[in-house]
Amino acid sequence: MTHLPYILASYGLAALIALALSIGAALRLKQARMRLAVLERSSDRTTGATPSL
Repeated sequence: MTHLPYILASYGLAALIALALSIGAALRLKQARMRLAVLERSSDRTTGATPSL
């Protein structure tokens, strides 16, 4: 009996979990950047500050 199917299944599962976590992190980062942009625009409007580069 070979252990190859179990080994491949465990590597495949690990790869899927890593992919799911990476996609989740990328989506959370995108959302956080959008929220920061909204906050910065709101801050610029209320203070009258000009955006700095």
